[in-house]
Amino acid sequence: MRCDHVFYAPARSASALLQLHPHGCPGEWDNFLCWPSVAVGEVMTLPCPSLLQVLFGKDGNLKRNCTDNGWSDVYPVITIACWSNNIDEPSTELVFYRVVRILSTLGHSLSLIALLTSTIVICLFRRLHCMRNYIHLNLFVSFMLRAVAVLTKDTLLFSDDENTDCSTQPSLVGCKASLVFFNYFIMANFFWLLVEGIYLHTLLLLIHTYSTRLSIYMLIGWGIPFVFIVAWIICRINLEDINCWEINENPVPNRLLNWPIMASVIINFILFISIIRILVQKLRCTDVGGNEQSQYRRLAKSTLLLIPLFGVNYVVFVYLMEPANKNMKRIKIFFELALGSFQGLIVAVLYCFLNSEVQSELRRTWRSLSLKRYVGRDCRLHAMSISRNGTEISSQFPRNSRAQSILQTETTVF
Repeated sequence: MRCDHVFYAPARSASALLQLHPHGCPGEWDNFLCWPSVAVGEVMTLPCPSLLQVLFGKDGNLKRNCTDNGWSDVYPVITIACWSNNIDEPSTELVFYRVVRILSTLGHSLSLIALLTSTIVICLFRRLHCMRNYIHLNLFVSFMLRAVAVLTKDTLLFSDDENTDCSTQPSLVGCKASLVFFNYFIMANFFWLLVEGIYLHTLLLLIHTYSTRLSIYMLIGWGIPFVFIVAWIICRINLEDINCWEINENPVPNRLLNWPIMASVIINFILFISIIRILVQKLRCTDVGGNEQSQYRRLAKSTLLLIPLFGVNYVVFVYLMEPANKNMKRIKIFFELALGSFQGLIVAVLYCFLNSEVQSELRRTWRSLSLKRYVGRDCRLHAMSISRNGTEISSQFPRNSRAQSILQTETTVF
């Protein structure tokens, strides 16, 4: 389900920290490989980075000599040793992944801003506090945590600092912890999409809903992913405790992440089909007005609104865990990383900014603020008018004192 381990390839810095030669070449990270420290005169040979092996399918080796003057240049040239024999293909691949990275960063950034604004809006207005919006809030938070995790990992792994000494790299504990949180937030996001489907399906089938069920939804959205992440950590420690846990040669730990996500997507798709069936039945009822064309229009609108909320777009690639075809792999990565990063933005727009209740509250607040501003200005103008007119009346009072006294007398008599 996830292409992140392909696109975001961590730096392998653990091997360089195992041994340091006092007289030789120190360990060095050259933005592709982490070269361990060796003695003078030795030749270090390392395989091509795993990212390039996945992208171009070519297994090659890179070498460096340790001389009295330090490390030599890498040979053979990395484009020859690790990339395709086709000269145009490496540049095409790099352009593709650069575009994917830019779109992914842009999508997650916009999603983060929109989701944060939506969360603040829903929290501020008490009238919007209900079970449906509580579930929306948790979904927004899961999208925000996922965006933060992706942006943080992207920033850390694609730093512009060159020739960074491996001794200055962060510890493997911190690296592993960041990967744990990254996987947890992704899985929690998928399970909150599942919660949205379960809640809406339950709402259509049952008449009465109870607020106590929020704890059950919280358990599904945050608790179940936590259980699988703990199991994944245990498997990693016992089966494949290598470097920063980015290598997936043993399939068991990776299945503990992919299979629950795949199951949640399939269940959500089944709920999606069931909800569409229920909507079709309700639109065909005699109580629902409108002609057949308007009914199909409403059904199409409801379907399009439910697709991003249920994550139906992930069903297309649920069977393609690791596609062998290069073009299918590109399509999968493009949809999951580039277009998938905008899903949080779409959800925030559809279920907050375009929501009639939210718009009503915003309009009511705007009218209230405008009224207070106009009333305050009118009061100030009225006060200034009274003070100005009071001076004129006081100057006219001696001439009209008799008329005022007569008026008071007549009023008293009546």
